[in-house]
Amino acid sequence: MIKVYCYHKCSTCAKALKYLSDNNIPHEVIDIKEEHPSYEVLKKLYERSGLPLKKFFNTSGQLYKAMELSKKLPSMSEEEQLRLLSSDGMLVKRPLLFSEETVLVGFKEETWAKLK
Repeated sequence: MIKVYCYHKCSTCAKALKYLSDNNIPHEVIDIKEEHPSYEVLKKLYERSGLPLKKFFNTSGQLYKAMELSKKLPSMSEEEQLRLLSSDGMLVKRPLLFSEETVLVGFKEETWAKLK
């Protein structure tokens, strides 16, 4: 089963969920603000994704900017970054889709088309 961390006020998340529904792709939605991913979940998804850890950060978010993370992340270890990400769902780039086979960060229709 595909699971998707989303934020209900996020327009990109709305587009992603519409895409899944329009293409009859079964999925479970998890509110990233109320039930943010744990350190263990993020570590597993990061390792499976093959993506740089910085791709998991919501760099356009208010919290990211307020914490001046663009200046701080380069000097932080992966462990510290994962712990920070797991502290608040609003730091995590969304939507964050995952299944046994796939981890996708953000929404790009051409990438998500591979889910079919």
